[in-house]
Amino acid sequence: MNVIRRLYERFASLVHELAKFGSIGAIAFMIDLGVLNLCSVAVGLGPLTSKVVATTVSTTFAYLGNRYWTFRHREQSGLGRQYFLFFLLNGIALLFGMLTIGFTTYTLDLHDTLSLNIANIVGVGLGTLFRFWSYKKWVFLEATEPIPVELPEAAVKQDR
Repeated sequence: MNVIRRLYERFASLVHELAKFGSIGAIAFMIDLGVLNLCSVAVGLGPLTSKVVATTVSTTFAYLGNRYWTFRHREQSGLGRQYFLFFLLNGIALLFGMLTIGFTTYTLDLHDTLSLNIANIVGVGLGTLFRFWSYKKWVFLEATEPIPVELPEAAVKQDR
């Protein structure tokens, strides 16, 4: 039992980050899948255009969720910097989705909704691995000073 406790204590921070990242990612995935199908099936946009729109919407949600929940204990290096890097890295991760959808649609000549969704799932999975690694490396950096859990009480009271 001590071995399990020590392992948990050693990796608790990573486990919590992964759980939060996964929660945000699951919601972002549902947004991505819904917008992709809405754009391609209901609106009639092409598969690659639909993927770009879906990724833009889901990435915006994921940025806010990861900044203010998953990685809130990490260094806040400026909204502009984080936002730029977050969307740049998501643009790179979007290539995984574009390649899998493009390959499925234009190389394999599969134009049905099921094939589009399977290709999207594979692309999102590959992109997620890249995003988790890259966010920790470049966007949400380790805090240089411990971030307090609670705000400190006012130390000085005014004399009357």
